[in-house]
Amino acid sequence: MEVDVSAEQVPPEAGGTSRLYGRMIVLAAVVLIADQASKFWAVSALADERRITVIPQLLELRLLYNSGAAFSLGAGATWVFAVTAAVAVAGVLYAGRRLRSPAWTVVLGVLLGGATTHLIDRLFRAPGFAQGHVVDFIDYGGLFVGNLADIALTIGGVMLVVLGLRGVPLGGVPREANG
Repeated sequence: MEVDVSAEQVPPEAGGTSRLYGRMIVLAAVVLIADQASKFWAVSALADERRITVIPQLLELRLLYNSGAAFSLGAGATWVFAVTAAVAVAGVLYAGRRLRSPAWTVVLGVLLGGATTHLIDRLFRAPGFAQGHVVDFIDYGGLFVGNLADIALTIGGVMLVVLGLRGVPLGGVPREANG
């Protein structure tokens, strides 16, 4: 059963924008809490190079501190990722003010949660302010190691592309109606 998300526009006069913005914030908080709690667990349970095999040769839990971005790219420019995360958080908060679509509420909520939790790591984890390393612990068969925020950001990114390709507006009138 396919749902036409473009028809799910919430009229602004119904208080829809503020209600959807609130839902976006709640979803972001859920992502942030789940990610930070899982990192707290990983730091304590996977210390001393301990590993937990979940699915042999496919999924393992092991602790890694990442100073770079995906695949440890840019490891020497940690402060750039802190600034980038801060800009992403501000951008999502600004864009969220126009929300009229429940689908976009989910997209922005998971992106905001993932970006915020990465920003927290960059700002407050060792080795220091705006130099912090992100805690990664989910090893995908040796290809890369990530965390729950990475999963949220990936899902949000895919959903963003899908909604964009389908022409689902963040707020206002669908593209097809504009001519």
